Amino acid sequence: MAKRVTTIPATLNRFDSRPLQSVRKRRVAGYARVSTDSEEQATSYEAQVDYYTRYIKSNPDWEFVGIYTDDGITATNTSHRDGFKQMVEDALAGKIDLIITKSISRFARNTVDSLVTVRELKEKGIEIYFEKENIWTLDAKGELLITIMSSLAQEESRSISENTTWGKRKSFADGKASVSFSRFLGYDRGPNGEFIINEEQAVTVRYIYKRFLEGLSTYQIAKELTKMGIKTAAGKDKWYTSSVLSILKNEKYKGDALLQKSFTKDFLTHKRVNNKGEVPQYYVEGHHEGIVTADQFDQVQAEILRRKGMQKYSGVGLFSSIIRCGECGSWYGAKVWHSNDKYRKVIYRCNNKYADGCKCKTPHINEDELKKLFIKAANELFSEREEILANTKVMMEMVCETDSLDRDLQDSITELNIISEQMQIAIAENSRVALDQDEYEKRYAELTLRYEKAKSGYDDIAEQIESKKAKRELFKGFIRTLEKQDGLTYEFDAGIWSSLVQEVIVKAKDDIRFIFKNGFEVRV
Repeated sequence: MAKRVTTIPATLNRFDSRPLQSVRKRRVAGYARVSTDSEEQATSYEAQVDYYTRYIKSNPDWEFVGIYTDDGITATNTSHRDGFKQMVEDALAGKIDLIITKSISRFARNTVDSLVTVRELKEKGIEIYFEKENIWTLDAKGELLITIMSSLAQEESRSISENTTWGKRKSFADGKASVSFSRFLGYDRGPNGEFIINEEQAVTVRYIYKRFLEGLSTYQIAKELTKMGIKTAAGKDKWYTSSVLSILKNEKYKGDALLQKSFTKDFLTHKRVNNKGEVPQYYVEGHHEGIVTADQFDQVQAEILRRKGMQKYSGVGLFSSIIRCGECGSWYGAKVWHSNDKYRKVIYRCNNKYADGCKCKTPHINEDELKKLFIKAANELFSEREEILANTKVMMEMVCETDSLDRDLQDSITELNIISEQMQIAIAENSRVALDQDEYEKRYAELTLRYEKAKSGYDDIAEQIESKKAKRELFKGFIRTLEKQDGLTYEFDAGIWSSLVQEVIVKAKDDIRFIFKNGFEVRV
């Protein structure tokens, strides 16, 4: 008996369960995006919005829902595109049947983002029309074409990113620096992008350097600036220690420029990371006019490093956390005598002098005495300036040499990259092939252990290099101050004090020792 097949026609739409016979206009939305804020692109943006509004409204079978837009936003990642996200959300909520956009590259240059969104919408019966490529996503060949076109768009984005990166690095190699002047205190952009000192803001920068060298902590400086009503670089009323420290550590304030401190690691995510040697850096001396002198800047860097090595820094004044008790090893702290009468004076004494179980016999010392003793100790250095300079330079090269450590660090980076690549290969292989999971887990655990061990070694070497660099800065500040001194001194100078003195040890009234930053000790 011959088979007989009877076709029962569909009566419902497979996407939204509406009767096929029902007549309803398609609810249509447009999506427009440009990637920059330039005037030219702004015109393009407005043109897109106007075009799709008229295009949709002109079709009698379509119901205009609206135009969703994003301007000045990159296409490689959809995570920050508010208009795009709202459009997808509304579509999934049943408010949109069809989305019209200019091209796949306007929609997304990231293949994964593009396909995930297309498939998500397709599951709900929502179609996307890419006008330039003439692709309808509910068409049978739509997804294949989208995959191909999205991949091409992603490669285009990669190429643009690489060209942009090359252009920036070429600019860096030519010694050209650029900053966001609107958020950079002390400088304005010149006609050709050059650094022009903003004298009003420069006063604040110099004040920060001055107060830091006078012994104040970054917290206290931030507190002072806030109280004085001075605006931050971003125009905020409140200052934070991080803002003060970033100004103190930025070489641009002495007229130099370190270029490529950070770089874009991934063109898709646009994630920027600090440059720890992965890409070249360029240091340009004399790039522009400095707001502070090179001496001031170097003194500040040396002082930052000195304070960093302390467990606690009081930051009250110039002599804070620098005078040490020769008996118990504690810091001397400032004490005020006769605070309410004409005999008022500030003295320094051991913080543990009257602590339980501690009876230090070391004497107190006042500021005037300390300044006079420092002048005496400094003049001993100055009287033997040439010999001390020669010995200090030799010592600096011996103590602060990092060539072997730099080679070890590079070897560590190579090892970390190799292990990381092996881990990625293992993950990819496990995703493609049905591996024995016990063997895979064992292999991956071994690689993880190797990586952690190598990373620990890297961190240790990096710390040693940083320590030697810190010592070199101390030596350099010391040498520069000594080279400028062509005779004895008879007045106390806070700058000379900051650049020369490491610490003062008080053992007795007639035994006070100045330890200078080159390790030289003078007893007065």
